[in-house]
Parts: sequence; C-alpha cells; structure tokens
Amino acid sequence: MVWAGRLLSGLVALFLMADGIVKLMPLAVVTDTLRELGYPDSVGFARLLGVITLGGACLYAWPRSTYLGAILLTGLMGAGMSAHVRLDHPLFTHTLFAIYLSVALWGGLWLRDERLRALVPLSRPVPRSARQARAAGTVSTTAAG
Repeated sequence: MVWAGRLLSGLVALFLMADGIVKLMPLAVVTDTLRELGYPDSVGFARLLGVITLGGACLYAWPRSTYLGAILLTGLMGAGMSAHVRLDHPLFTHTLFAIYLSVALWGGLWLRDERLRALVPLSRPVPRSARQARAAGTVSTTAAG
C-alpha cells in the first residue's frame, strides 16, 4: 500500500511540476488560457501561478512538509475549479479535473501515510469478538428487545 501511495504521489507531483514549469515559460497558450478564464493575461501573472504551483508541488514532494503542500495545492485547485464553474465549462473534463487531481493527491498521501489512514479510516475495524466468532465459524446474535 505504501508503494502504491508513493507512486501515485510521485505522478501527481510530476504532473504539477510540469504544469508549473510550463507556466514559467512565456507560451502563448498559457496567456490565452488565462484570458479565457478571466484572469490577467500577462506573462508575469502566468509566472506567478507557475511559482505557486511549483512551490506547492515541491512542498508536497518533500516528506516533512507534505501536508502543507497538499493543503496549498488543494486550495489552488479549488480556485481553478471555481473559474471553470463560473464560465460553465464542461463538467467532467474541465470543471471536475481539479477534483480528480485532488483525490489522487490526497489518495496517494492516504496510501503512504499510516497517520492519515488512522485519522480518516475508509472502513470501521471489525471488533475483535466478531472477528474471533467468524474465525471459529460461529455467529453470535444479540436479542433485540
């Protein structure tokens, strides 16, 4: 489970680092997209977003600050999602992409960090007595009154 989390977290970090690097370069596609989303279309603003994205991805990739990076990147993705909602972009391809990425980001962290799994369990642990009863092949029933 830990290696799956590391792999998923690594893929998310690489994707976000690539996204940040693209925003640092003065490409027309970046400024055109910013203009379409209603943001300033200057190269300086694109570079600022690139630095923020790279900073969050580096914080996420560094184990001592991974939670801070995950929180900052989740906020950044929420801001991007709000722009798509405001412009009524397609739901599953544009608007929810930030949710997909956030689920992968937190899912990778959940898989690789036992403390987060303890904090946010996806299932309830089976009580010891019920586990022992199942192992013995007997089922205990309680009378409902």
